[in-house]
Amino acid sequence: MFHNDKWVSVSTVVRRLSFTQAEVASPEITAKMKVLLLKEPRESDSGPDPYIKELAAYGLSATLIPVLSFKFVSLNVLSEKLFLPEKHGGLIFTSPRAVEALKMCIESSARREEWTAAKDKWNTKPVYVVGKATASLVEALGLTTCGEQTGTADVLSRLIIEREDPAILPLLFPCGSLKREVLPTALRQNEIPLETLTVYQTAEHPDLEKNITHYFNNQGMPASVAFFSPSGVKFCLDTLKRLAGPRLDQIKFAAIGPTTADALEAEGLTVGCSAEKPTPQHLAKGIAQALSSAASGL
Repeated sequence: MFHNDKWVSVSTVVRRLSFTQAEVASPEITAKMKVLLLKEPRESDSGPDPYIKELAAYGLSATLIPVLSFKFVSLNVLSEKLFLPEKHGGLIFTSPRAVEALKMCIESSARREEWTAAKDKWNTKPVYVVGKATASLVEALGLTTCGEQTGTADVLSRLIIEREDPAILPLLFPCGSLKREVLPTALRQNEIPLETLTVYQTAEHPDLEKNITHYFNNQGMPASVAFFSPSGVKFCLDTLKRLAGPRLDQIKFAAIGPTTADALEAEGLTVGCSAEKPTPQHLAKGIAQALSSAASGL
């Protein structure tokens, strides 16, 4: 069994790689370009974080600082629902953390051997996901996904509305406490049955301010800062403003997608780039292009 109030805090991670790729910019330009990634580390411990790896391929030196800590809740309730797929019309996952909650239920349940049968039943129903990262985690649990190409909850909701009928059983949506209401609202307006279940609560990482301050004190001001969620903007921006001071407008702010870009703009900041898709490749390309343009005076 597991405890519903188990805290899972992401440990402080500061990883740095530096490479030079002449095709992006000359070494003398890229050598001093640093990128601060305000995100959680990858789920797997094998190899560097993919965002750090992709940025390194563009000659950029990246550092990762975790922003959030998580408290998993209602796992007993989630477990019960996972083993009764006949009561739902399908599953929806919009965050890797929700998939982690699912995995914890499977691995901690005394009914673990029953997952094979339950999984087969879920695979007769749609399992909707946002983006490749979430899709790969869901597929690792043996589930077949759809919606991988969608990059936002808004786009995913449109796909669901196109595919589903109001007569279906409710779709089960495990989510976090800070979820946006875009998807639930869109489905409700189109009479698509939905059952949301909060399976994790999000809070600011306890060492966030200390880690960002340490970064500025030791590495100086980054050329670019990348945000991966509106909550990241909320938790980090005051510290960044204090440390950068009047030089804040020299930083190229990057967003993983339109929702995060909107959060930055709502704070009066100019978004240097927003990833075309929420992948390491697209974000790294956008940051590299923004910094190269700035260095060239374009």
